[in-house]
Amino acid sequence: MKRLSFRRCGNAGALSPEDQAVVDQFRATLTALRNPEPWAPGSARDIAVRIGPFIERAHTRPGDDHGPDLIAVALVHPDTPHAGAYLHGRQLGYANRGWLRCATTSILGFWQPGYAMLTHAAADLPLPDDVGMEPAHYALYIEARKRDDSLDGLTLLRLGPYTQTRHAQQDYDRLTATLDGRETTLVPGHRVAARFGPFDVSDHQLFADPYEADAVALLDAAVAGVSA
Repeated sequence: MKRLSFRRCGNAGALSPEDQAVVDQFRATLTALRNPEPWAPGSARDIAVRIGPFIERAHTRPGDDHGPDLIAVALVHPDTPHAGAYLHGRQLGYANRGWLRCATTSILGFWQPGYAMLTHAAADLPLPDDVGMEPAHYALYIEARKRDDSLDGLTLLRLGPYTQTRHAQQDYDRLTATLDGRETTLVPGHRVAARFGPFDVSDHQLFADPYEADAVALLDAAVAGVSA
């Protein structure tokens, strides 16, 4: 029987820088998949979330990343914050989606560069119209805080959900104009002010629908209720 023999080619050269970069990226991807960094609520770090067969990078919204079931995120291009990534991200639909409600069960862990190969951007594919996440709507809070520099006070009115920031901004401007010069007289001993915030789905029953009534009229009714 003839014995088969194998020998290593002695003319194999080193990998080109481009090929080496691909190999390094592939190794980083394997490492990220095998060793995910568990997500910890309250951290400012970006996270990796599953969208269909892909993995995407996402920012969490400060003050609305505590879970346990849903958090607000914004999908971003994997090469953020570079200028080229911003332009590419706009082309692929990453921009202008706003904040989205992300189920915490779809979070793989903290974002690692090794995940970049598994994104829509790496495949030069646009994000689908339906990424499986509902909009994370906005809210306005009109609060009366004591004027003794303490944090004591009460929330006079919660308005939400706003489906677009421009609608929330319009009501915020109207409410601020209404409060101008009256901040310290509406509720004795308190200063009244409006602020933006995330819409808390779990407390939806506490919010007045801003699309069903005039925001200023709702504020007047709230103040009258406190004074009564």
